Amino acid sequence: MVIDVRSEIMPLKKVLLHRPGKELENLTPDTLERLLFDDIPYLEVAQKEHDRFAEILRENGIEVVYLEDLVAETLDQDENLKVQFLKEFIDEANVKVDEEKEALFKLYMSYTDTKEMVLKTMEGVKYNELDLHSNDLLSHLRDSSELVVDPMPNLYFTRDPFASTQDGAILNRMYSVTRNRETLYAYYIFNYHKDYKGQMSLFYDRKNPFHIEGGDVLNISDEILAIGISQRTQAGAIDKVAKNMLFNKEHSNIKTILAFDIPNNRAMMHLDTVFTQIDYDKFSVHPGILGTLRVFELTRDNDSIKTVEKVGTLEEILSEYLGKKVTLIPCGGNDRIAAEREQWNDGSNTLCIAPGTVVVYDRNTVTNRLMREHGINVIEMPSAELSRGRGGPRCMSMPLVRERIK
Repeated sequence: MVIDVRSEIMPLKKVLLHRPGKELENLTPDTLERLLFDDIPYLEVAQKEHDRFAEILRENGIEVVYLEDLVAETLDQDENLKVQFLKEFIDEANVKVDEEKEALFKLYMSYTDTKEMVLKTMEGVKYNELDLHSNDLLSHLRDSSELVVDPMPNLYFTRDPFASTQDGAILNRMYSVTRNRETLYAYYIFNYHKDYKGQMSLFYDRKNPFHIEGGDVLNISDEILAIGISQRTQAGAIDKVAKNMLFNKEHSNIKTILAFDIPNNRAMMHLDTVFTQIDYDKFSVHPGILGTLRVFELTRDNDSIKTVEKVGTLEEILSEYLGKKVTLIPCGGNDRIAAEREQWNDGSNTLCIAPGTVVVYDRNTVTNRLMREHGINVIEMPSAELSRGRGGPRCMSMPLVRERIK
């Protein structure tokens, strides 16, 4: 299977990354809020950190593939497909002037290397890069360095545009209009790439009306899927996923979906920023969600979905569904200031690459020490610049294949 993911912890075999590129250099203070960034990372250092991340994964026997390569391979199969993609991309980039659309299309098609063209769609385009000869009022008022196509700086968080689960994916409709363009790349890979077309299932579609993002989806087991109700994921999307998975016996073994209602704020934007599984019986957790969390169980009831609110602590609920007592390791320990600081820097956002082995940011020293004290093999990666995007190693990776639970 091209996608086979049924847990958060079994040995990771293949993963999708995106190496941050010039899209970060097209961030400005005025566009940070719109593009969902809090600061502007230093690209050269961010790339070195990301390269070390990929190197760690390869050192542990994991095949690393890059989003930009898969998109280029897809479009290189058929020139007409490339044209179709570009026209759809330009429409979704919210370019309203016909002359600008035509100039953009001409610019993209001028690239003889398809990967370079794909990277250019990610980077953004300034007006002075277009071959425009208009003499209208709008052209006189434009700043030549103004962006006609916004950059896509969040792309290095490959976890969000879709979520691998079972033998397929949840192809997301994202919270932000500018980020929703990111899902177009996955759409073309899944529907047209020779290795993926017809070889996988889609349990949600990017054209659905409700928002959902991959950071809110956790594969608890082969039969249990957890999804966060968060700043970025709506309950209506979870209902739709439940209908598509609980009734799909051919492509899904999921029997229960657990919906976790977490606080709606920037520091806890996704479920995986407050809660990740790191071993068979261990989870990292942000203590700020304890006592405020509501959990709902969605199961199949004949021809409909039954929803029941669960009563109990997070530890009790997880122990019930996993059939064993679980341990929650608090981000930052019992120190409120350390917990808030390390939560902001994604101390709970761990990438588990094998049971009890995780990749984490080196800056979260308190949380990393606590995990080691609980017997976890902690592999640290550099994080001075990548962390400015408010996402950790799990956010930056999309598992495509994991070993199955034996």
